[in-house]
Amino acid sequence: MRTMWMWCLLGLLSVGSTAWAQAQQNSGGTEKAIAALENQWLQSQKTNNPDLVAPLLADKLVSTGSDGKVSNRAGMLADAKARKYASAEYENVQVTVFGDTAIATGGYRGKGTDASGKPFDEHERWTDTWLKMPNGKWQCVATQASPVKM
Repeated sequence: MRTMWMWCLLGLLSVGSTAWAQAQQNSGGTEKAIAALENQWLQSQKTNNPDLVAPLLADKLVSTGSDGKVSNRAGMLADAKARKYASAEYENVQVTVFGDTAIATGGYRGKGTDASGKPFDEHERWTDTWLKMPNGKWQCVATQASPVKM
């Protein structure tokens, strides 16, 4: 009887460790996928092409800018179209996965001109919340930026 219990326990531990290892492996793939989406977002800024970021943004996106202004997807894309970047860089991008949700954080430095032609020189910290949609694609559902004093 003891031997049977021992084998059952070993079997359960084996299944549990395999599931844990697979979850860790899948999480690593998700982290890389989200980092690639963040890089696509950066490329949209570097090339002044908001069409690159548009498919990454959920229809019900909530965006809180570094000025505290809250906008939706349409407002964020309109702002992106009006800005002209001379430079844009991300730093220290980190992704943490929680099942079908991922949180990406990082730093941003950018220069250019806004919609009125006024120059900007920004240094910010940002947080993006990504959700795996029913179609299997990841989209950003919330983004927030905070200014960093230079």
